Amino acid sequence: MWGGDPLTEWGTPFWQLDLAKLQVLWERAVLTHLITSQHAVPLMLEHPGGLIIEVTDGDGTHYRGNLAYDLVKTAVNRLALAQAEELRPHGITALAVTPGFLRSEAMLDGFGVTEANWREAGQRDPHFLASETPRFIGRVVTALVADPHVERKSGQVLTSWDLAEEYNVDDLDGSRPHWGRHFTNNILNAPD
Repeated sequence: MWGGDPLTEWGTPFWQLDLAKLQVLWERAVLTHLITSQHAVPLMLEHPGGLIIEVTDGDGTHYRGNLAYDLVKTAVNRLALAQAEELRPHGITALAVTPGFLRSEAMLDGFGVTEANWREAGQRDPHFLASETPRFIGRVVTALVADPHVERKSGQVLTSWDLAEEYNVDDLDGSRPHWGRHFTNNILNAPD
């Protein structure tokens, strides 16, 4: 769990946000990524061909419903782009990957279900039926690491569902969740 949910003040206009919460959110959601890279890259420079993957939320430039949340999530995407630019001459690839509706332990707890009966949560939120396990993005990341041409993706923000299609990766139950298709068909283009 990234720890930002209790700090995100949904429904609060940016001029009324608690700046102390925003600062903690920034530290947890962005600064931690940069600190990790600053420590890892000197070690990676000794062995070119490394890969930095920023895990993010969302691949588009749409507004995410709250200035603080939007700021930290898009900053991680920009971090991947900026790192890619600076690391390219050193043979290191940096990119970002976003999962879809993530069926994490925190989400399971929030819905009052377990991985064994998670589909029951679809009665409360039918979109949860299009969710993916954390292992799905893990399998996609494994495929990226194994890709001998991964440097072609440097600087990009990629999605678990598109990469799963490209690398023929399935989730634990054999399904291949595609949040992008679900979002387009059931949320963006849903009848009023």
